[in-house]
Amino acid sequence: MSSSPINPAEWIVEADIAGMQEAMNTGTITSEELVQLYLERIRQFDGKLKTIIEVNPEALDIARALDEERYEIGTRGPLHGIPILLKDNIATRDAMHTSAGTLALADSIAVKDSFVAEKLRAAGAVLLGKANMTEWANFMSSTMWSGYSSRAGLCLNPYGPGELFVGGSSSGSASAVAANLAAAAIGTETSGSIISPASQNNIVGIKPTIGLVSRAGIIPISHTQDTAGPMARTVADAAVLLGALTGVDPEDEVTHGSSGQFYTDYTPFLDAEFLPQARIGIPRFYYQDLDEDRLNIIEAAIKVLKEKGAEIIDPVELSCEQAEWNGHVLTYEFKKGVNDYLSRLPETVPVHSLEEVIRFNEEHADTCLRYGQDVLIHSEATSGTLTEKEYTDSLKRSVSQARQGLNGAFDEHKLDALLFLGSEGGDDLAARAGFPVITVPGGFAERGVIAPGGYTTKGPQGITFIGRAFSEPTLIKIAYGYEQATRHRVPPVLE
Repeated sequence: MSSSPINPAEWIVEADIAGMQEAMNTGTITSEELVQLYLERIRQFDGKLKTIIEVNPEALDIARALDEERYEIGTRGPLHGIPILLKDNIATRDAMHTSAGTLALADSIAVKDSFVAEKLRAAGAVLLGKANMTEWANFMSSTMWSGYSSRAGLCLNPYGPGELFVGGSSSGSASAVAANLAAAAIGTETSGSIISPASQNNIVGIKPTIGLVSRAGIIPISHTQDTAGPMARTVADAAVLLGALTGVDPEDEVTHGSSGQFYTDYTPFLDAEFLPQARIGIPRFYYQDLDEDRLNIIEAAIKVLKEKGAEIIDPVELSCEQAEWNGHVLTYEFKKGVNDYLSRLPETVPVHSLEEVIRFNEEHADTCLRYGQDVLIHSEATSGTLTEKEYTDSLKRSVSQARQGLNGAFDEHKLDALLFLGSEGGDDLAARAGFPVITVPGGFAERGVIAPGGYTTKGPQGITFIGRAFSEPTLIKIAYGYEQATRHRVPPVLE
């Protein structure tokens, strides 16, 4: 460590990306030293939390090379030398494996970077490791506990390990960022898998509009709903990360819809003075099942937004409030998507189809089937051709009802965003519609109740904003204004 007045072990806790860049630019610290600091924290604290499946053995070499580049040429941008974790379903062409947390793919090394990994490398990020996740992105078993994978065990919430719900399926990404084991992370979401763990772990999560970020090279569930997105301790850091991930990708045709609508830099939208221009809707229907503590948190958020000048429209009704949702789209699309992904893996990998995954798990039941695999079996029973009428009807109904409900409210009340608590209802609507979501730390529920899934609702709670397609700039403005007005983010006490 270069001579400086800072205590590195203390400084790294809650350090943000801008501060890291300033320290590297002034010679106070190097990227190699940053990586070493995070590796030491991982060694010290992750044995209990189990947030990381594997550390990149090349991370220090990459950091050294980026330090030399900074000295000789200059920086590539705000992510130059910054250590970032990737969820374990995001392919990387290096010594790390890409397994979606399953033992069937424990030895699978990608021959090509995912689009996301390629963009991060180009931006100068250090890929620090792969984050633990709910196995198969929580599309394996109806009884699997969020954060569990056969490869790494159960990831825990650093604010109450073993007591508080960690959320899923980007559990490791969220918990690691919350515990300051990386500068930031990339998660993926099909329905709530960024927003839920971000909310539960007191960090910021952005689920982008479908098509803003390419899914190429990510182990899929649903081509209709899947996306990757940033998970960070601040809105500013999430905005930096989002700008590095966008772009049209020939290998993911849905990204062509983002042409002319994406930015490579979202930091200009960090506008703490925007709230007086914002119109925010309050969908009371989705608050009716909240316990007292969580209802108090969202009411406090509404009060802050009003005090900062936002126009609050309360209540707002959505035409889809009484809709009966099902998971047919995911069930059908998973088999097609995962078969396509697995079929391209090298022969050295033991599974190349969903059928072979199920068989592998049965043959290794002691280690692979702690929670069973009923969801995999249900998906395997479909044709894999996406031609069934049940699928096509469900797809049409799911997308149209969600979009009509959200757009109808946006249009009727001229809204910039709708306000939800954490992942309580809104994330599923936005997932079906393909719309963007951002969640920001909103405070702590001190008591909580036992939720239907068997977990307590105590602990960190996120305040979540949903907007129209490609409205990320506006959502970032609103979320940043709320964050700066409240500053609910505090680090966990680790032991």
